[in-house]
Amino acid sequence: MRIAIPVANGQLCPHFGHCEQFALIDVDRKSMEVVAQMMVDPPPHEPGILPRWLGELNATIIIAGGMGQRAQALFEEQNIKVVIGASAGSPEDLAKAFLAGTLKSGQNLCDH
Repeated sequence: MRIAIPVANGQLCPHFGHCEQFALIDVDRKSMEVVAQMMVDPPPHEPGILPRWLGELNATIIIAGGMGQRAQALFEEQNIKVVIGASAGSPEDLAKAFLAGTLKSGQNLCDH
Protein backbone atom coordinates (compact mmCIF):
# COMPACT_ATOMS: atom_id res chain seq x y z
CA MET A 1 0.00 0.00 0.00
CA ARG A 2 1.34 3.44 -0.87
CA ILE A 3 -0.25 6.56 0.58
CA ALA A 4 0.27 9.88 -1.22
CA ILE A 5 -0.07 13.12 0.75
CA PRO A 6 0.32 16.60 -0.77
CA VAL A 7 2.74 18.68 1.30
CA ALA A 8 3.64 22.36 1.68
CA ASN A 9 6.02 23.54 4.39
CA GLY A 10 6.16 20.04 5.87
CA GLN A 11 2.39 19.86 6.46
CA LEU A 12 -0.67 18.71 4.53
CA CYS A 13 -1.33 21.17 1.72
CA PRO A 14 -5.04 22.13 1.78
CA HIS A 15 -5.39 21.68 -2.00
CA PHE A 16 -3.46 18.82 -3.54
CA GLY A 17 -2.95 20.58 -6.90
CA HIS A 18 -0.95 23.40 -5.33
CA CYS A 19 1.49 21.44 -3.19
CA GLU A 20 5.27 21.73 -3.17
CA GLN A 21 5.85 17.99 -2.87
CA PHE A 22 4.11 14.69 -2.26
CA ALA A 23 4.99 12.41 0.62
CA LEU A 24 4.81 8.80 -0.55
CA ILE A 25 4.42 6.50 2.42
CA ASP A 26 4.78 2.75 1.95
CA VAL A 27 2.83 0.51 4.31
CA ASP A 28 3.15 -3.22 4.90
CA ARG A 29 -0.38 -4.56 4.33
CA LYS A 30 0.00 -7.37 6.89
CA SER A 31 1.35 -5.38 9.82
CA MET A 32 -0.16 -2.02 8.74
CA GLU A 33 3.18 -0.45 9.68
CA VAL A 34 4.95 2.32 7.78
CA VAL A 35 8.02 0.78 6.15
CA ALA A 36 9.33 3.66 4.01
CA GLN A 37 8.71 7.29 3.17
CA MET A 38 10.02 9.57 0.44
CA MET A 39 9.32 13.07 -0.77
CA VAL A 40 8.87 13.65 -4.50
CA ASP A 41 8.43 16.82 -6.55
CA PRO A 42 5.29 16.80 -8.69
CA PRO A 43 5.32 17.64 -12.39
CA PRO A 44 4.08 21.12 -13.36
CA HIS A 45 0.38 21.38 -12.55
CA GLU A 46 -1.91 20.67 -15.48
CA PRO A 47 -5.48 19.41 -15.28
CA GLY A 48 -5.52 15.63 -14.93
CA ILE A 49 -1.77 15.04 -14.71
CA LEU A 50 -1.40 14.35 -10.97
CA PRO A 51 -3.74 11.33 -10.78
CA ARG A 52 -1.96 9.67 -13.72
CA TRP A 53 1.50 10.55 -12.33
CA LEU A 54 0.67 9.23 -8.84
CA GLY A 55 -0.78 6.09 -10.45
CA GLU A 56 2.56 5.56 -12.23
CA LEU A 57 4.24 5.90 -8.81
CA ASN A 58 1.98 3.10 -7.52
CA ALA A 59 -0.02 5.21 -5.08
CA THR A 60 -3.11 3.39 -3.82
CA ILE A 61 -4.53 6.08 -1.50
CA ILE A 62 -4.40 9.87 -1.51
CA ILE A 63 -5.16 11.88 1.61
CA ALA A 64 -6.05 15.50 0.84
CA GLY A 65 -7.68 18.50 2.40
CA GLY A 66 -9.57 19.44 -0.72
CA MET A 67 -10.06 18.16 -4.24
CA GLY A 68 -12.40 18.95 -7.12
CA GLN A 69 -14.92 16.40 -8.36
CA ARG A 70 -13.11 15.87 -11.67
CA ALA A 71 -9.83 15.10 -9.89
CA GLN A 72 -11.63 12.64 -7.60
CA ALA A 73 -13.03 10.84 -10.64
CA LEU A 74 -9.58 10.72 -12.28
CA PHE A 75 -8.06 9.23 -9.12
CA GLU A 76 -10.80 6.59 -9.06
CA GLU A 77 -9.97 5.73 -12.70
CA GLN A 78 -6.39 5.09 -11.53
CA ASN A 79 -7.72 2.84 -8.71
CA ILE A 80 -6.49 5.31 -6.11
CA LYS A 81 -8.76 5.66 -3.08
CA VAL A 82 -9.50 9.32 -2.25
CA VAL A 83 -9.73 10.54 1.34
CA ILE A 84 -10.67 14.23 1.49
CA GLY A 85 -11.33 16.76 4.21
CA ALA A 86 -8.23 15.88 6.24
CA SER A 87 -7.01 18.56 8.65
CA ALA A 88 -3.50 19.96 8.79
CA GLY A 89 -0.77 17.71 10.05
CA SER A 90 2.50 16.08 9.11
CA PRO A 91 2.41 13.31 6.51
CA GLU A 92 3.59 10.77 9.11
CA ASP A 93 0.86 11.71 11.58
CA LEU A 94 -1.85 11.66 8.89
CA ALA A 95 -0.74 8.26 7.57
CA LYS A 96 -0.59 6.75 11.07
CA ALA A 97 -4.05 8.13 11.89
CA PHE A 98 -5.42 6.71 8.63
CA LEU A 99 -3.93 3.29 9.38
CA ALA A 100 -5.30 3.36 12.93
CA GLY A 101 -8.76 4.34 11.66
CA THR A 102 -8.64 7.61 13.60
CA LEU A 103 -8.02 10.09 10.76
CA LYS A 104 -10.43 12.94 11.23
CA SER A 105 -11.75 14.12 7.91
CA GLY A 106 -14.35 16.74 7.33
CA GLN A 107 -15.68 18.90 4.60
CA ASN A 108 -13.95 19.01 1.24
CA LEU A 109 -11.80 22.15 1.35
CA CYS A 110 -12.11 22.59 -2.42
CA ASP A 111 -15.06 24.28 -4.10
CA HIS A 112 -14.53 23.21 -7.71
